[in-house]
Amino acid sequence: MNYSLLAPEILATAVGMLVLILGLIFKDRARQSVGIISLLSLVAVLILVILRFTDTQVFFNGIYQVDTYANFFKALFALAAVLVILNSSQYMERFGNKKSEFYALMMFATVGMMVMASAGDLLTIYIGLELMTVSFYILTAYLLEDETSSEAGLKYLILGAISSAVLLFGMSLVFALSGTTVITQIAGQISREPALIAGVILIAAGFAFKIAAVPFHMWAPDIYQGAPTPITTYLAVGSKAAGFAALLRIFIFAIPLTQFNWSLVLAILAALTMVVGNLIALTQTNVKRMLAYSSIAQAGYILAGLAAANQYGLKGVLFYAMLYVFSNTGAFAVATAVEVNTGSTDRDAFNALGQRSPMLAAVMTICLLSLAGIPPMAGFAGKFYLFSGAIQAGYLWLAFIGLLMSMISVYYYLLVAKAMYIGSNPQTGAMTVKAPARLALWVCLLATILIGVYPALLSNWAQTAISIFM
Repeated sequence: MNYSLLAPEILATAVGMLVLILGLIFKDRARQSVGIISLLSLVAVLILVILRFTDTQVFFNGIYQVDTYANFFKALFALAAVLVILNSSQYMERFGNKKSEFYALMMFATVGMMVMASAGDLLTIYIGLELMTVSFYILTAYLLEDETSSEAGLKYLILGAISSAVLLFGMSLVFALSGTTVITQIAGQISREPALIAGVILIAAGFAFKIAAVPFHMWAPDIYQGAPTPITTYLAVGSKAAGFAALLRIFIFAIPLTQFNWSLVLAILAALTMVVGNLIALTQTNVKRMLAYSSIAQAGYILAGLAAANQYGLKGVLFYAMLYVFSNTGAFAVATAVEVNTGSTDRDAFNALGQRSPMLAAVMTICLLSLAGIPPMAGFAGKFYLFSGAIQAGYLWLAFIGLLMSMISVYYYLLVAKAMYIGSNPQTGAMTVKAPARLALWVCLLATILIGVYPALLSNWAQTAISIFM
């Protein structure tokens, strides 16, 4: 058995422990280097995953699986973590003497996500989920002197614990009726019984909370607004993608469409999520809160691909999850820069940003247009795959709702662009952005444009990743 395929998880875990220990032993001297160590280790994880992308191995009788699907998401998590750490360089002063713990928790959250992507067992998924969410509970409340951050952390802890209990209860019902927790073995051991249906509903509800799908979205706006902006970024892109990675594996293998027609339920859930997320976003004046509701709507678009459960739909889920990392991280990176320079993320704080920092305004505009699905940005190609899958599956109405909501989203995205290019601001000085954050901004900008202009590379990568489902 080739245990070297577990190197990404082992490396990330070891570095997380190392960073934590260095911070405890060397204190001030270590804090200057822990960020570099964490960043380089995540780059190494990304390279390892890409180099061995097509290698597959099943460990521990199906409990843990390394395959193209898991490797795709591991690359996504490592890439998102790299961008978040680069962007957090301008936020470090607010973390005071807790820098080592920040990087360690980021590493542990990333390990939890990778475990969720490779888990072939319900309990392994739950372990990965809890490792990720416990790290996020702490990171959300990381600004101890900030009342909104502490409140957000407490809310996330309470609501997250409830959702985890619901998810675990659903898993226990499935185990009781199937006699196994291995995902690939569940389908052959179950039949349609009321208790099983209840278990599936509870599992779906637990994951719907993690991906902020309506009606389990109520936590997202307050937590996104109160958490430190780099943590909000990782919550929006990493945590959501991890939820979809596990949800997709469960619904395709453990509860197949040949036995349970769950696609219509997911289609309705996707439609509600798109509508509620976009309509409430229209009224928001705080950009972080607006992006929170936008993130809810984006979950609806991805759910449309999962509901389709065909080649276009599943490829669209992975394709959109990857491009969402660049578009959303870019938007939040600009919000971080504005918050650091002005102390606010209200839309008024973005006034005249086009004059004060043309690059920040350009990145924000392009990333928001990508989230809206405007060609030739990456978001257009992603939504094309998702809605094409929905149409092929017979959900023309779902694709129409998705298209309509995408058009509505243009309005509140352009309100931010209007403030940046037309709004007035008494402050005329240029905004300062540290070099690592500038690098993250450039990566997000170029990737958003290049994926939109030439989607074939990512499309082929996503196609290879979903081959295990075909």
